[in-house]
Amino acid sequence: MTGDDATDTSPELTGHDRIQAYLKTLSGAPGVYRMLDAQSRVLYVGKARNLRARVSNYARPAGHSPRIARMIRETASMMFLTTRTETEALLLEQNLIKQLKPKYNVLLRDDKSFPNILVAKNHPFPQIRKHRGAKTDRGAYFGPFASAGAVNRTLNQLQKAFLLRNCTDAMFDSRTRPCLLFQIKRCSGPCVGLISGPDYAASVADAERFLSGRSTKVQEDLAAQMQAASDAMEFERAAALRDRIRALTQVQSAQGINPRGVTEADVIALHLENGQACVQVFFIRSGQNWGNRDFYPRVGADIDEGEVLQAFLGQFYDNKEPPRQLILSHGIEDTDLMTDALSQKLGRRVEILVPQRGEKAELIDGALRNARESLARRMAETATQGKLLDGLAEAFGLDTPPQRIEVYDNSHIQGTDAVGAMIVAGPEGFVKSQYRKFNIRGDDLTPGDDFGMMKEVLSRRFARLLKDDPDRDRGQWPDLLLIDGGAGQVGAVAQIMAEHGVDDIPIVGVAKGIDRDAGKEEFHRPGARAFALRHNDPVLYFVQRLRDEAHRFAIGAHRAKRAKAVGATPLDDIPGVGAGRKRALLAHFGSAKAVSRANLADLKAVDGVSEALAQKIYDFFHDRG
Repeated sequence: MTGDDATDTSPELTGHDRIQAYLKTLSGAPGVYRMLDAQSRVLYVGKARNLRARVSNYARPAGHSPRIARMIRETASMMFLTTRTETEALLLEQNLIKQLKPKYNVLLRDDKSFPNILVAKNHPFPQIRKHRGAKTDRGAYFGPFASAGAVNRTLNQLQKAFLLRNCTDAMFDSRTRPCLLFQIKRCSGPCVGLISGPDYAASVADAERFLSGRSTKVQEDLAAQMQAASDAMEFERAAALRDRIRALTQVQSAQGINPRGVTEADVIALHLENGQACVQVFFIRSGQNWGNRDFYPRVGADIDEGEVLQAFLGQFYDNKEPPRQLILSHGIEDTDLMTDALSQKLGRRVEILVPQRGEKAELIDGALRNARESLARRMAETATQGKLLDGLAEAFGLDTPPQRIEVYDNSHIQGTDAVGAMIVAGPEGFVKSQYRKFNIRGDDLTPGDDFGMMKEVLSRRFARLLKDDPDRDRGQWPDLLLIDGGAGQVGAVAQIMAEHGVDDIPIVGVAKGIDRDAGKEEFHRPGARAFALRHNDPVLYFVQRLRDEAHRFAIGAHRAKRAKAVGATPLDDIPGVGAGRKRALLAHFGSAKAVSRANLADLKAVDGVSEALAQKIYDFFHDRG
């Protein structure tokens, strides 16, 4: 990158004239440009092989689509960053789009990582488990899978087929008798020596062969072993082998289509309709279909398939490893450029295909059908959601249907491990990426003080909003607050809001009605009488779902906090004692209390504990005075 230029010679100009004023300062170098409005909000990020030529297109007064024409009219300034190559510009463009979320760009809104199966190799008896995130653990990775559910189903069957352990190393080292998984024939019991090292290693190798796509060979070997056991009249062993073969068959049947001529690819199909888009992605690895996911990028009404797919690919693979092949339903504008960028990322050649016939075209047809059906379901759900938001506005006396509803709840047990929770809903349903949990910090709170907890949560929430989005132009401010509680809670929340200078956001408290029965809820608003909705009113069911989702999220956050607290030990507070050394100490001494009583010589005997660390641990427990 060679420079950033945002020269503003005529700040009073806007639109075509403003863009025209930049042309005399631009070179023909590749780079990235940003278009900004009068408030310096980024409207659009684009890349160019030749910045001057690209920007000159926007300076033309006619010949633009309605979306681009609107964008040009709103443009008050531009920023430019030149790069060495157009590939570098493409990568920078997608980075900036994900970071800035410009109004007129195609934007991928759901971009979570995907889970893998890991056969961990840091132990004599490898563990098989689900893994998400950076591949830092030593072992063999297989994936990505489309969802945690797809991984869990596959792992469940692999346990039946290969009897590999899924327990942690610490649990493995502490066992004195086999666990329940051995009893139900999901593990071979290596923790207590019920299988030899070589035999377990053979099972691991079989599992890896199966996950690598060589399943036929694995099943043939198991079938031969089953026949041999049957011939030797070892009928119990033959039955166990039969069950293992069935488990492998169930994995394959759950995968659906397993293409013969496609070993490693993502099949990506796009369906556009009425200004909405669905991108369906099928993950094929080792010749096996490991599930599919649908995505709904934000698009405009006058955008073509190639532009949507190119933006999707750039953002989707920004933090993911691309496969060897991308099989697309539509061509993209810069195929060579995208191929080069993804090949650099992978470290080997990536091929982008738009098949017209054969097996790959059949895969695209199936993915397109899924995309079309998924978008139809989503549009129907969105229409229903729109009617519910209209009804909510009418029921609660709102000026317009809310686009962002925030629902708050608390969870605790007699005040301990208290957590506040916020969920968000809007025209497209629950927006889970916007959910937030708040660990209650107030040391001066009385245990179980729900008013105090709610005050802390909302004070932190709105203090952050006032700092991050003071102009309320980033879509982060709610149009409606729903609180689990009655008149008291609503009054407390209104007071908190007033203290922050926020008095224009409607607040509604949802309180259980007579006998605390669902369906008899009462609704409370500041300065107004409580009221109820008809028992069969769809809006009532909608509010119940919102409240129940907030309650579910709050309870989940509380349980996670409580579980973490239960698993905590004084060892967590010793500098230099990480998870591995903590496991080693607990495995050696049996408990944190035994560690605290150990002498220096015993601490030095623990594997992985140096003389200096042993001294530090001993001093931690004995020199606190």
